[in-house]
Amino acid sequence: MNKRILIPTDFSKNALNACRYTIDLYAKLNCDFYFLNVFGVEKFTTNILTIPEEGSAEYEQAKAASEKNFVKLLDTLALHHDNLKHNYYTKSTFSFLSEAIKNMIAEKDIDLIAMGTKGATGTKGVLFGSNTVMAMEKIRECPVLAIPEHVAYLSPKEIVFPTDYKDTYKRSELRYLIELAKMHNAEIAILHLNKKKELTESQLKNQQLLKSILSEVKHEFHNLTESNIGKGIESFVESRESDMVAFINRKHFFFGNVFSRPLIKEIGYDSDVPILALH
Repeated sequence: MNKRILIPTDFSKNALNACRYTIDLYAKLNCDFYFLNVFGVEKFTTNILTIPEEGSAEYEQAKAASEKNFVKLLDTLALHHDNLKHNYYTKSTFSFLSEAIKNMIAEKDIDLIAMGTKGATGTKGVLFGSNTVMAMEKIRECPVLAIPEHVAYLSPKEIVFPTDYKDTYKRSELRYLIELAKMHNAEIAILHLNKKKELTESQLKNQQLLKSILSEVKHEFHNLTESNIGKGIESFVESRESDMVAFINRKHFFFGNVFSRPLIKEIGYDSDVPILALH
């Protein structure tokens, strides 16, 4: 069965880079790529209670512009990404992005969402772009891969997996990480984030469980005593020239002590590695 990947796009350079990176990352697999554009109507604001209806001049004009941009996008991708294993589909819709993404996940049984880390506005200093943070926070049905603007594709050789060993792992949560590692013959660098050097009994159990789950792929354990977790991950990734960071996005955990907004800003906005949020 083909892997189904959803790529939201606003037709910016950043979004195009995310398309290219993801297509290359999954070059070896049979995939259906669904490109989603949520278009707006210029005159429509939240102050106006009536939403432009399908069939109205403004709506149809905006939809036609979106579809025209899709023709250009597919032409651009065809030049370098003519992979017989891949099928491309497009969808233009007037909606809220989160709602449109959730509808596509349900309709097409999406396996993965990939998106650029900032949109067409490209405001410097905005962490990830609010849309990417929204996807990482709200989309629980499948993993989200966030790709920084200037990342040129290289087959990943090392994927960093930061953890504090405080949670019990499930095989299902790490399925995509293992699949990626196998596909690219990559090593998983498990990075322990803790100020205390000694692991508790439950942490040791969780470490052993992780070792068992990752037994089918190359992996290594590393310790980090850096007090600023964000900086620690960033320097670890830089010093080893790692290619990706993956973490488990648990509801109570994502904006908690480890993956706080500043950390997402540090490792997502300033660094040049894609980030995979697993669920």
